[in-house]
Amino acid sequence: MLFSIGVVYLWFGLLKFFPALSPAEELAKNTINQLTFGYIPIDISYFMLAVWETAVGALLLFGLYKRTAIILALVHMFFTFMPLVLFPDVSFADSPFSFTIVGQYIIKNIIIVSALFLLLKRYGKRGYRASKA
Repeated sequence: MLFSIGVVYLWFGLLKFFPALSPAEELAKNTINQLTFGYIPIDISYFMLAVWETAVGALLLFGLYKRTAIILALVHMFFTFMPLVLFPDVSFADSPFSFTIVGQYIIKNIIIVSALFLLLKRYGKRGYRASKA
């Protein structure tokens, strides 16, 4: 699980370093701008997001600082759900149960969050396996 989530984070993070390459660029920029009330310039905040995702991906991929990387990923995941609240017109189609493609893109993160919580439980307080299973 660490490896596969690490690949996804690294891949999506690296895409953000190249303008217009990430399909989530506009959504991410708009979300960050709303959350920071526009106080952080969009280019800087988006670059910081790229660094964050890439760092989390590399740490998970190489199994370094597992607990820290998992917590950083969970913090990131929390914010990936913000467009559901901030931009419901972009996230939902006709009803609260009918997602747009953007809403589907966001809601699938529940799977990643579940895996991250399992990993957090597995690696305990210091990054060691909490159980032998």
